[in-house]
Order: sequence, then structure tokens, then C-alpha cells
Amino acid sequence: MKKLLTYLSIATMLLNTTVMADDISDTLEEALASYKKGDVTGAKEDVIYALELLKQQSGNTLKDQLPDALEGWKAEDAKSETAGAGMLGGGTVLSRTYTKEKSKVIIEIITDSPLVQGLGSMFANPMFNSGGEIKRINREKATIKYNKKNESGEITLMVDKRFVVNVKGTKVSKDELIEYTKAIDFKALKKL
Repeated sequence: MKKLLTYLSIATMLLNTTVMADDISDTLEEALASYKKGDVTGAKEDVIYALELLKQQSGNTLKDQLPDALEGWKAEDAKSETAGAGMLGGGTVLSRTYTKEKSKVIIEIITDSPLVQGLGSMFANPMFNSGGEIKRINREKATIKYNKKNESGEITLMVDKRFVVNVKGTKVSKDELIEYTKAIDFKALKKL
């Protein structure tokens, strides 16, 4: 009960300080009305739905953090998906795919997930590198795994203890993966 009141209080503060889509404000008003009528289940469902809408809105804002294609490459439109608690513990996954002939790079940013917080300690522990190379990219600690024979690899970073950034590619050089990682504006990401 206290948790629901806390969510309703936070949602009300957000409504008072930010301009939001009508669906969000309408749903929160419905949640409050249901709560006042004693319909805790209905209020809870509305609050959860409003939180999903807020995650979706946040994901759309984060899409701008996915870089443009490097010279000679093409970029698909950025995608944002919100996951329920069953997947990744909930959260938002942003992704963008880049192609050049047979080469492909995918950048993913995962946020708003309890799983991300749990991964923070894993990234801090060198034992979890699994043979990966540790390197700083734009002042952020990254783990690079690259298979020269298959021309494929993956770079993983934890940014501001809130975002997991994964840059993976096939038919690419290690330098191309690093260049795509460098193209991400981590300073702007931290300000969100």
C-alpha cells in the first residue's frame, strides 16, 4: 500500500513538473480515482501501465544517443523496446543496426532495468572478463572480445551505473567496432 502511494506521489510530482503525453496523465488520473474508490488492483494496473508509457517515452529520448552511421556505412532507424519484468527484470532496450556490404554492427543500450544495477559489480570484477581485453574508450572502461578469424566481436561497457552499452559486429574489424563505440556520446548519455 505504501509502495503504491509512493508511486502515485512520484507520478503526481512528474505531472506537475513536466509536460507529458495525454495517455500518461490520463492513466495516472484514473489510477488516483481508482485508489480513492478503494480499487487498489485497478490503481496498481494503471500505475504499472503509466510506468511502461514513461519507459517508452524515455526510450524515445534515448534514441538520439545512438550515433549516425560512420562514413561508407548505412544506418537503420533506431528502435526502442520496453521489456516487462520477466525480461531483463524490466527496462528499456535501444538498438540501431549499421551495415556496409556484408559487414554489420549493432549498438544496444539497456537502461531502467534492475539487472543493470546487478551487472555493475560484475563489470568491476576483472574475473568476469572471460578472456576479453580491457580498454578505455572515451574515458569509459570497456571489455573487448574479438575473433580475428571470424571477423566478429563485441564491446561491452557500463556507463554511469545506469546503462549497459553493447556494440557487436560481424564481418568487421576490431578497429571498426572501436570506432562505433567512440561515436557514442557518453557524456550526453550520463546527463539523461
